[in-house]
Amino acid sequence: MTTTPTRTATPPRALNASRTTATAARVLRQLTHDPRTIALLVLIPCVMLFLLRYVFDGSPRTFDGIGASLLGIFPLITMFLVTSIATLRERTSGTLERLLAMPLGKGDLIAGYALAFGTLAIIQSALATGLAVWFLGLDVTGSPWLLLLVALLDALLGTALGLFVSAFAASEFQAVQFMPAVIFPQLLLCGLFTPRDEMHPTLEAISDVLPMSYAVDGMNEVLRHTDMTATFVRDVLIVAGCALLVLILGAATLRRRTA
Repeated sequence: MTTTPTRTATPPRALNASRTTATAARVLRQLTHDPRTIALLVLIPCVMLFLLRYVFDGSPRTFDGIGASLLGIFPLITMFLVTSIATLRERTSGTLERLLAMPLGKGDLIAGYALAFGTLAIIQSALATGLAVWFLGLDVTGSPWLLLLVALLDALLGTALGLFVSAFAASEFQAVQFMPAVIFPQLLLCGLFTPRDEMHPTLEAISDVLPMSYAVDGMNEVLRHTDMTATFVRDVLIVAGCALLVLILGAATLRRRTA
């Protein structure tokens, strides 16, 4: 009696360009059918900057002082909210389970989501930076393109954080509840309200390991220096490294379904 050898399924490679781009294209197609999400991603940071400018209408220098920092913070927050909710919605609807049953690795899926939301982050950051610098009169010493770079990296960091925390939420409401835990402490300790070196030493030490601190520092470097400084390069690399690290953690903790 002849036995037929059993084939062992070859697991998909960690990352494949065609599968990643196909995932990104699917996510973007879905987002085009949700105008409210597009409006939240693209318009809300611009509206907030516009309101902020005229809140300080009698004190333009105050707007100059905090506008650059908020130019990076607003995209991070909106991308965090939208990404975490959208990813959770895919899991609760069973879409993730069906996708992962196909020859699609977790790395492909996470990279596809990051690529899709990263594309929207480019649009969002470009609009917000253009509005702040050329319409609202944000006075920066350095190049507006460096502002755009930091704003884009902040938006990508928000995307990575949203993908990561969505693995621990069982509902959209729980995903929103992560915002006070993940975003608010960084917002308080990033140096927006007071210089970090004037904080209590314990809080300053905590702020040193939070990525938003380096996002704000990078924006302030552009605000004060005409050329790209070594500190700016350090801040950009830290924010980019944090985004990459959180994406890797997101791929490792990705679940097929909600428990």
